[in-house]
Amino acid sequence: MSRKSEIPITDKARRDFMLLSALFVSALITCNLIANKFVALDLGFKTFIISAGVLPYPITFLITDILSEIYGKKKTQEVVLFGFAAALFTLLILLLGASFEAIPNSVVSDETYNQVFKNSWRLIGASMVAYIVAQLVDVRLFHFWKRLTKGRMLWVRNNFSTILSQLVDTTLVVTIIFIGREDLPTIGRYILDGWIFKVIIAALDTPFFYAGVYWYRKKYHLSSAHQEVDF
Repeated sequence: MSRKSEIPITDKARRDFMLLSALFVSALITCNLIANKFVALDLGFKTFIISAGVLPYPITFLITDILSEIYGKKKTQEVVLFGFAAALFTLLILLLGASFEAIPNSVVSDETYNQVFKNSWRLIGASMVAYIVAQLVDVRLFHFWKRLTKGRMLWVRNNFSTILSQLVDTTLVVTIIFIGREDLPTIGRYILDGWIFKVIIAALDTPFFYAGVYWYRKKYHLSSAHQEVDF
């Protein structure tokens, strides 16, 4: 069981929580909006075929890991659920925009709008299903590894929780999008490319996770890994 921090919670602590939550939701919605574009990303040793939505997506896992470490499991799960609600609200707004015809001299025509948004419900829906499952898995795995390592080895819970949850995310989203449209070997290749890319990013974000946790622990005088900021 985590022992909650006994430090007084200031407006600054709440603002930090709100800022991290806002960044999380912004990254999540951006992922969904650009997910319909697939790109080839050459990293030298391999060219990855991935959705453009994959590029900002690892930021969401970095933020939830920092939230989990500093604010605890319950509040992080609330942020994940609020993010899902925000993404759903965004989809409803996009649907509303599609229900009105564009004027003749509109910069964006109905055809362009529908090609980008209205005709991508399967992809966006797949992203949302994968998101809610993977993020909740990530939060639970993060605290599992934290308990198992007794609060030591930040890199273990940061990487192992993200790596496993990203496998869940990639498998779900690619399968939902391409099942019945592509053969199984192609689907498997897309899953592998997306997952390996996310694993690489998860490893690269470890220094940022350490820096963020160190800064927040120092700022709020959290003397051990078992202390959390409690509202």
